[in-house]
Amino acid sequence: MPGWVSDAWQEYARRMPRELPLELHEVALAKRGRNPDIDRLRRDEGRALLEAVSPGYRVIALDGRGNTWSTEQLAARLETWMGEGRHCGFLVGGPDGLDPECLAQASERWSLGPLTLPHPLVRVVLAEQLYRAWTITRNHPYHRA
Repeated sequence: MPGWVSDAWQEYARRMPRELPLELHEVALAKRGRNPDIDRLRRDEGRALLEAVSPGYRVIALDGRGNTWSTEQLAARLETWMGEGRHCGFLVGGPDGLDPECLAQASERWSLGPLTLPHPLVRVVLAEQLYRAWTITRNHPYHRA
């Protein structure tokens, strides 16, 4: 990932409270040859993503066909998730999207909107929106800035 992506992720991870840490578990993108078997690549990536999520976590798939939430709606969901006392694992697929098994395992599907975003930017938007949602739950001035 470009340095700006890592820097932005680290900045938002640093801002999160100790009881709501942001952790990143990257799954390497499989090498693609001339005529890649996209279904197999997506399936292998999906398995690796699901294996990276600890048992008991709520799985949320970032999926263009998912539900769009305003930041305020995300904050309400975050309150609910925190109230459950479970960690959340957010799945971001590769360039071919998430494997159907990832979508099946997800308790929710979240779309960041109709735009197609590059994966490095999705990581930053995800971190920033989770931080912003948390600030709303705590009436922190960041959201009003």
